[in-house]
Amino acid sequence: MLRSLTPALLFCLGIISVALAQPNPARPDLRQGAYFAEPEAARRLADTSRTYTSRAAWEKRAELIRQGIRDGMELPQKPQFAPLKPIRHGKRQMGGYTVENVAFESIPGYFVTGNLYLPTDLKGKHPVVLCPHGHSASLEGRTLETAQQRCATLARMGAVVFAYDMAGYGDAKQCEHKLPKTLKLQTLNSIRALDFLLSLPNTDRKRVAVTGESGGGTQTFLLTALDPRVTVSVPVVMVSAHFFGGCACESGMPIHKRPTHETTNAEIAALAAPRPMLLVSDGKDWTHNTPTVEFPYMQGVYRLYGAENNVANVHLPDEGHDYGPSKRAAAYRFLAKHLNLNLDRVLKNGQFDEAPNSMLDREALRVFTAEHPRPAHAVVGNEAVMSLLDR
Repeated sequence: MLRSLTPALLFCLGIISVALAQPNPARPDLRQGAYFAEPEAARRLADTSRTYTSRAAWEKRAELIRQGIRDGMELPQKPQFAPLKPIRHGKRQMGGYTVENVAFESIPGYFVTGNLYLPTDLKGKHPVVLCPHGHSASLEGRTLETAQQRCATLARMGAVVFAYDMAGYGDAKQCEHKLPKTLKLQTLNSIRALDFLLSLPNTDRKRVAVTGESGGGTQTFLLTALDPRVTVSVPVVMVSAHFFGGCACESGMPIHKRPTHETTNAEIAALAAPRPMLLVSDGKDWTHNTPTVEFPYMQGVYRLYGAENNVANVHLPDEGHDYGPSKRAAAYRFLAKHLNLNLDRVLKNGQFDEAPNSMLDREALRVFTAEHPRPAHAVVGNEAVMSLLDR
């Protein structure tokens, strides 16, 4: 059984050291770390918003940003994915849900690894929730208690949930995490993970959510920006006008500064409009300005669609950089509202009750084991994986 670990250790250590990173002189096309001073970032965001005062003008800008993301991460319009032939094993019956270990090929030679959480009652159509995780010193993510709690509770509420590894984390050890093109790799993996979820029986293509924290928050708003199948988005402790992500998996490729334009994570997150989006922010990281900078900006974009009620912000000024209980509670309520999930199954005396969730140890959640080895044709090594991404 996993025990609660310090949230700062789990989610900050991998990236907090670069939170105040200076611009990279070797790559002037990159926007990394805390690239702008906060007042300048707020001013730039406000100035940019004044350039589109109609839905048509915003959508022209949105398409420019979206194409810039694709071009910057060298993402093909139609990626050449391997056939979906999921490896599934180790199914366990828990209280109100099941958990099993899953792997499938993304691009040929690279395997996505994770855990699938299913409601016990799978009659009818169920919404799906994709759960990327954030950075941690342990190079674990989906097996940490905070991730297991989120996935188990959402499954008890009636969602089909998939938690998957970042490159270099958990079972995804075909390469190290910080490759020059990790951003491209993880975006391809997120798209393929959504393909996997929607290939399952009893899933509802009209109710599709993604939520993650920190680096997983970056994956959340990038996938939402690029994939119209996502109908609800909850990026946690990540959307900032001045902070661009401190890791190669977030800002290691030129998606923010293009020959045609410059943009920020706040603008990229706004590509979700008019689909429902919840920004969860806190007072002790780069999202501390969200109530006064990023959220009002997002409201302005959503207002162009007459959908201002579809965007929300839960700000926790006394909390830090994690996906802890109060942040999960905010996400549960928002996802229940927009995915038609059953809150009654997880409430006790009006409060969320995660006590029935069973925390499994890392080894129980492993995908590749002696009995279930990684397929022999999987490519291994940084150079070998990079060669896949250069195609």
